[in-house]
Amino acid sequence: MTTDWHCIEKTALNVKAPPRIDCTDVHPLKQATVTMLESKGTRNRKPSSASVIAIIDPCEAFDGSDPLSQFARQASLEVDPLSQIAADYELGAKETDSPLEEAIEPWSSRRSAILSKYTTAERLSIVTSFVSGSESIKSQTTMTEKIKHRLEQLDDFADGSYHLQDVTQQEYVLRIEQFNQELVQAWNNDHRVTALKIAIQCSKLLADTSVMQFYPSQFVLITDILDIFGKLVYDRLKIKAGHTNSGRMSSSASANNVTAEMAKETCLNWFYKIASIRELLPRFYVEAAILKCYSFLTSTEFNQALLRLTRIIRGIGDPLVSIYARCYLCRVGMTVTSDKEYIRENLTDLFAVYYTMFNPRLKNELTRQRLEMPTYLSLYIPALDWIMQGMAVHTPDTVLDEILTKCLAQKNNGLLLNSIVTSFSCNFIALRATKIVHAVQENWDADGFPQAQLLRNLGSSLVMATIDPEEKQQLWADAMKLIGSIQNPGHFIQAIESWAEYTSLAYNLGHVAAILDDLLTHMGQNRVFEHHYPELQAVMDKIVHNTKDLEGLLTLDNFMPVLDLFQKESVKLDVCRSIMLVYKDKIETKTSDPVTTNALMYICKVLNDSVNALTVEDERRQIGGLISHMIKQVNFGRDFESQLAFYVDARATFLNLDTVYATLIHCVNNLAMETRRMVRGQHSRKTGAFVRACAAYCFITIPSIVAVATRMNLYLVSGNIALQNLCLGQADSCFEAAIQLIPELPAVIEVEGKVKSNEMYLSGYISSLLSTLLITPDSPNQGVLYLLRLLLEKIRKYPFDETYSQCEATLVEIYLNILDMLSTAAQESYPYHIPGIVSNDELYGSDGKFIAEVDVLCSKVADQILINLKALADKGQLRIQSNLALELFVRIVRSTDLTRDKQYTLAVNLWNLVTRNKAQLDGKLLAGTLAMVEQTRKLHGNTLMGKRFEELAIRMRNKLYN
Repeated sequence: MTTDWHCIEKTALNVKAPPRIDCTDVHPLKQATVTMLESKGTRNRKPSSASVIAIIDPCEAFDGSDPLSQFARQASLEVDPLSQIAADYELGAKETDSPLEEAIEPWSSRRSAILSKYTTAERLSIVTSFVSGSESIKSQTTMTEKIKHRLEQLDDFADGSYHLQDVTQQEYVLRIEQFNQELVQAWNNDHRVTALKIAIQCSKLLADTSVMQFYPSQFVLITDILDIFGKLVYDRLKIKAGHTNSGRMSSSASANNVTAEMAKETCLNWFYKIASIRELLPRFYVEAAILKCYSFLTSTEFNQALLRLTRIIRGIGDPLVSIYARCYLCRVGMTVTSDKEYIRENLTDLFAVYYTMFNPRLKNELTRQRLEMPTYLSLYIPALDWIMQGMAVHTPDTVLDEILTKCLAQKNNGLLLNSIVTSFSCNFIALRATKIVHAVQENWDADGFPQAQLLRNLGSSLVMATIDPEEKQQLWADAMKLIGSIQNPGHFIQAIESWAEYTSLAYNLGHVAAILDDLLTHMGQNRVFEHHYPELQAVMDKIVHNTKDLEGLLTLDNFMPVLDLFQKESVKLDVCRSIMLVYKDKIETKTSDPVTTNALMYICKVLNDSVNALTVEDERRQIGGLISHMIKQVNFGRDFESQLAFYVDARATFLNLDTVYATLIHCVNNLAMETRRMVRGQHSRKTGAFVRACAAYCFITIPSIVAVATRMNLYLVSGNIALQNLCLGQADSCFEAAIQLIPELPAVIEVEGKVKSNEMYLSGYISSLLSTLLITPDSPNQGVLYLLRLLLEKIRKYPFDETYSQCEATLVEIYLNILDMLSTAAQESYPYHIPGIVSNDELYGSDGKFIAEVDVLCSKVADQILINLKALADKGQLRIQSNLALELFVRIVRSTDLTRDKQYTLAVNLWNLVTRNKAQLDGKLLAGTLAMVEQTRKLHGNTLMGKRFEELAIRMRNKLYN
């Protein structure tokens, strides 16, 4: 044996060696990642390679170019040309926005919703008399000839007439976009009449109602072209009038009114052209498109023109065509004036012809097109909502009450009431909600607008209202009576959704229970719930998110039966996850109610059972976190036995998640420590048995965890808790199991996408374990320092991966920590103890045989250190070798008997080794070590030990400074 280690009593020194300086390649401020050593498999699978959550630098998402430019480029690829031009039109229209337009929802936000909702699989047709190509140019010398030529061009529509029959919706949209491009191209080529022709032909298409269900989208597509045409004309007149970009007259134009007169003449010319259009519908739409151009004539013309165009609409016989014409007129009117007289007159005219939507001739047409009346009436919603919204802005309640009264006076008024509910102020609706419900009840059996949709929108309005409705209780009773009488399950679930949200917000749990009863009654029969999972899920989400007493909701008799309606696993999983997310966010108080606990256990079991080998790591982590939170919230107070019984049930219920097992173990350990606190460390027979049961629970549960590192940590923690509670046998078993796992620990882990050695974790873990083993008394059945001997054996079996680690350096650090522990174990009194635990210092009383065993172990450990130091030299790691040799030198000086020749010689040789590479080491560290030796020499005086230290100090000084 190379060393002759003999431990001595440590002495306190006034001079301390400088702290050890370790080099690291990881910046302390660099963001770390969380490494999970949990396998994705089930319990019976072997641990797989570590999985890591990588933290990605957000700047790495770009290629070095300007991020805003990238976003703009991406956006440009996602917007079709027609939408882009329409957006440009709206941007230009902002120059003259009226306060009325600014107060309502922009049309662009509704445009996409209309196009996506109103679609068709029917074949469409386009009938036009426009022939693509440039207009013929003839020489005209007088104004009379010019006017005559342009009128002839407008009369030439019949020449080149053609039809596009049986086209799909997509082909129809592409053709409309082609019209748009031809219009812009013709305008840019100064072919103004050709552009006007296109606008007229597109307007004519709005008379076609052969496929009614597509008409709202058809209206949006064609009015986009008309908007662009109107903008082109308006911008042209602005240039002629000498306006700057800000809309003001330039100084030169102010000095000479010739330019303004030319713009006025051109503007009149455009209106004369439009007035010459023979057909009513294109004449109306094209004039409405350039309505803003009246500003070049007189500022008082807008209101008169709007009223005149409103009366023109009276000549349109088809109610669907006429209401969208009114919608377009109101839309362009809101951009030029804040006066709403024309909107009010449009509503008056609409009320006058409302009955025509239900005449027998129209019903025959609906039969031919295979449309039901509710579907047909839904086509009116976008146009009617826009008109109602424009009327509701900045309008006194007295006027709105008058409109509501007129609507209530109409027969089959469901469509009108629906638009009022969705367009008028939520508070206005809330104060009149009872009146509206009674109106719905009176027209309940009418063949018209679906009452379920109306009730749904009424409930949504009440949810957003900031004041309580009048007769609140009566309103809820009447509404629920109507909703409960709906026989169609689809209509019922549509109506109940918003009222479920409103009820959970504004009423108590008794009213929520009534909602759940209705859900069971209507959706539980004949398994109709299988056809309405999305709607049913939305209802449950609204109830759970908005209820004020979530725990009370869980205890309702019908809550769990309603939850059982979700028999499709994926849907049920989403509902249960939503419930637990709300529970985690809203519930902060502990619970011990058995009904609530059972409901939570059932919901969490659904989450747990969804985890399998294919479940991704993020989902496993989320589900584990939700279940762990629930476990922590269950608290039976001082009834510790019931608490432990709950943890036993939870362990049997949740089988697939390491996170949940770890939470249960920590909770049981906390329960054991709480028991110790209650008895102040003096366990009785009953409490002693209880804490032993807690220790047994942990010891049995830990092997079920897949991740080796997690098991090792939990064994160490559980062993410490058992030791605190004087459960020596259980503590020994935990420590032994932790040591046995060391060879199974993965050699490498993946961190931030890079494979790194696990040696740092291993070194830190062994240090923590040694601090506990120091005060753990030896088992009488195992011999002296049995656990430490087992640790040394398992360390030698650890499979270091030399590709990613420096195993020799790590082993030296571990062995140095073991030397520290052994030298402390040889002291007469240990620096810390656990009350009630007789540690080895008291157990052996510094017996010579025990000290001899410690010395033998120290000698063996020191020999292993020397072997690894040599291996470092063979690999050329001289700087690391010197640092570690210095660490061993300090321990020899402070903890061993230097009067022994082998130890003294070893110390001298180690110092020679250190100073051989002193240029690569910290000079202050070496000087501090020399100072420590000199201080120790003074403490020993003229004894043999003191002389050895004096001789050693001389040798050290010579080597250090020569």
